[in-house]
Amino acid sequence: MSFWLLKTEPGEYSYCDLLADGLAEWDGVTANPAQAQMRRMAADDLCVIYHTGDERVAVGLARVERGPYPDRSDPTGKRVWVDLRPTAPLDRPVSLATLKAHPAFADSPLVRMSRLSVVPLTRSQYEALLELSKGG
Repeated sequence: MSFWLLKTEPGEYSYCDLLADGLAEWDGVTANPAQAQMRRMAADDLCVIYHTGDERVAVGLARVERGPYPDRSDPTGKRVWVDLRPTAPLDRPVSLATLKAHPAFADSPLVRMSRLSVVPLTRSQYEALLELSKGG
């Protein structure tokens, strides 16, 4: 099992939208580095949903329901989508500043490659983020 942080612009598709939908195609990811990460995803991987833009906070949890499959809107056939199912909102949002200050994230692409929209997390980073959301 792998762990991921997935960024989304809340004005376009928020965690509340994912909760309401119950299952969603995670589409709209077109950058090659992010697509490379999406190709590594598999069913049952765990995800943190992160709101970008003015918010810059991790807000909820999800699970990969279906691993990579062809992006129907891509005529080249190179891009992929995954299906996500929400599991639970975080107890409280965790800000980017909080994550940057935590030692577990010192070498994370989250802080080194700020524009990457699909960020791999280690198990310890995922667990640290969950602890931070509980106020720890």
